[in-house]
Amino acid sequence: MKYSIVFTLALLLLGSCAILGPRAEFTRGMSEKKFLRQNRDAVISTLDGEFITYRVNRGETFYVLATFEEGKLVKLEERELVPAWMPQQPTNENNNEE
Repeated sequence: MKYSIVFTLALLLLGSCAILGPRAEFTRGMSEKKFLRQNRDAVISTLDGEFITYRVNRGETFYVLATFEEGKLVKLEERELVPAWMPQQPTNENNNEE
């Protein structure tokens, strides 16, 4: 009897730790409403018929594209921002002259 009470208490303790742990930020099938509640800075990237794609910036170099169909998350992509201009690389023309 004593072992069953200790076992039950241990199960309850482990179960409560799982509830209080970190929740997933994105899950396939999550509702559009829940996504927008968690990501208040999300902006519409494209409207394509029944697909709606939101863009969420993740710092200076990455962003996430979340695509919804009929209010459910169906596709999630993480992309890197590419700078509009790249610094010019030095040419070796001056080095070849002797």
